[in-house]
Amino acid sequence: MSVTILAVFAVIIVVLLVALTRFLWTPSTGVVRVLSVVAMGALPAVWLLGMLVYADSEMKKVSFCTSCHEMHAYGRSLEIDDDEVLSASHYRNNRVGRKKACYTCHTNPGLLGYLDAKMRGMHDVRVHYFGKAPEELELVEPYRNAVCLKCHGEAENFLDGAGHQYPETLIDDLEAEEMSCLDCHDVGHILED
Repeated sequence: MSVTILAVFAVIIVVLLVALTRFLWTPSTGVVRVLSVVAMGALPAVWLLGMLVYADSEMKKVSFCTSCHEMHAYGRSLEIDDDEVLSASHYRNNRVGRKKACYTCHTNPGLLGYLDAKMRGMHDVRVHYFGKAPEELELVEPYRNAVCLKCHGEAENFLDGAGHQYPETLIDDLEAEEMSCLDCHDVGHILED
C-alpha cells in the first residue's frame, strides 16, 4: 500500500462523507439516516486502519530506522566488509531480510516483543524530535538470546556449527539466558565516523 493510494482513498472518503451529510439534511427514512451516520464513522475508521497498517510496515524498514542522524553510523555498519561484525554478516549475506534487518534483530519474538518494539520506537522518535539524544546510544536492556534463537534456534547450520555443541547444555543455557550469544559473538555493530 502506498501513500498515493491512501491519499486517493482519503479524497474518496471526503466526497462520500459530503454526500452522506446531504442525506442527513434531506427528509429521509430513519434507516437511511442510521446508515449514513454509521458510514460517517466507518469510512474514516477504515482509512485510519489503512494508515496504521501502512505506518507499521514503513517503521519496520531499515530506511526508517536509519533516517535519524543518531542512527546513521549503525546503518553504515550493515555494509562493513567484515563477517565478524554480526550486523554486517547477517545483512550482507542475506541472513535477514535487507529491508527489515533492524526490526528483525532488535525485536523480541511474539506479540509482546512487537508491542515493546513499537513502544521503544515511539520513545526514540519522541526523544529525537522533542528531547536531547544521548551522545552514545546504548541498549535499554541486555540483548536477549530469544532474538537470535527465533531464527537460529532450530537451524541445522547453527546446531551443527563449530562451538555450538559444547557445553552440551548450551541451548538450554541460552534459552534460560544463563549465557549470552554475545559472549562469543560480541560485536553487533562497528561504528565508524
